[in-house]
Amino acid sequence: MLKVKRIYEAPEQADGFRVLVDRVWPRGVSKERAHLDLWLKDVAPSDALRKWFGHDPKRWAEFAAKYGKELKGKKEMVQQLRQLEAEYETVTLLYSTHDKEHNQAVALREFLKGVRSS
Repeated sequence: MLKVKRIYEAPEQADGFRVLVDRVWPRGVSKERAHLDLWLKDVAPSDALRKWFGHDPKRWAEFAAKYGKELKGKKEMVQQLRQLEAEYETVTLLYSTHDKEHNQAVALREFLKGVRSS
């Protein structure tokens, strides 16, 4: 199972394996408080795509499509996440933005679901 969660929310045992998928370390969060198992910053969207998106919900569909194209070129990291899900059953993709519906963790989860069903 793939879950998404804001890194500022308290860690829970139900999170399973916790993976930060932001390129930049979240402000005000210590490594101890993050309770990370893995920081996979290179799976995050490119700087250019991230800046273009700017967390504008109007650009969400196009962002998700463009990010999906980037992820197709990151096969090793995508495979790593799939292996972690198989091994730990629950993997929580952590992000820092305020928007819970329009962020790279949500797009990544949807991409991984699509890869799994292909």
